Amino acid sequence: MRGNETLDIARFLEYLQHERRCSRRTVESYGDDLRAFQAFCKEKDESIVWANVDADLIRDWMESMMDKGNNATSINRRLSALRSFFRFALKKKLVGKSPAHGVQGPKKQKPLPQFLKEKDVESLLDAKVSSTSYKDVRAKTVLALFYETGMRLSELTGLDDEAVDIKNRQLKVTGKRNKQRIIPFGDKLAEMLGAYIKVRDEEVVRRTAGLFLTEKGCRMNPGQVRYEVRNLLSRVSTLKKKSPHVLRHTFATVVLNHGAGIESVQKLLGHESLATTEIYTHTTFEQLRSVYKHTHPRNKKKQ
Repeated sequence: MRGNETLDIARFLEYLQHERRCSRRTVESYGDDLRAFQAFCKEKDESIVWANVDADLIRDWMESMMDKGNNATSINRRLSALRSFFRFALKKKLVGKSPAHGVQGPKKQKPLPQFLKEKDVESLLDAKVSSTSYKDVRAKTVLALFYETGMRLSELTGLDDEAVDIKNRQLKVTGKRNKQRIIPFGDKLAEMLGAYIKVRDEEVVRRTAGLFLTEKGCRMNPGQVRYEVRNLLSRVSTLKKKSPHVLRHTFATVVLNHGAGIESVQKLLGHESLATTEIYTHTTFEQLRSVYKHTHPRNKKKQ
């Protein structure tokens, strides 16, 4: 890239180092990114100078990086360096406008939600109880409630006895922005809830209307619930995350895999937007992809 000697990378890097007092590593990183863009321009057309760089050229550069397999984080970092360079040029009145202004970088792909294998959670819930202590009965009931209803952590800790209707197999939860919804549940969970309440009322002196209580009779807080869930899930899962939210993801994935409609799952989870629920359809698709990969004779690895 030739021409316009008053605007160059070296001058910008000096500005970063001496006026902005950026670290040496930051200065080097910005220099590498700008020289990468400069090399791209030179390869495209020797006559390109900083003064005639336009937004389309910058988009071409981003596209070329995507074609080479660069991820969104890397591309956005390089775009940020280019934006800073042209802001500096505007400040020094070396250009009339910034071609990088308004150019949108690629969106970071949201990671698919983690979920547990259905058989692993089922094995935890179906295992014979080695202890009938209040603490153990409570932990297993908490796990079952998350897995069989998909409720949020805050919804579980906010449950009172009056919100649970064992006879009609339903419970009322208060979700985000105090919106209430009714969640149905099955016979197995009804049996577990009944057994838990019986043990609780025999062994704990209640100090609150909450459903899940500590041994001292106080409502369980989120940290205590997370601890119990993590303890149980560590027996069957190697996932880094072993949280109530993973159980919520698992609930959504399981019911979709067993034929539930996406709009029904949206209502059960209490999502305002269907788009939020649709991420679970991608999860189930990834399961299908894995099954296909490992079972179709044209894709199975040769033994």
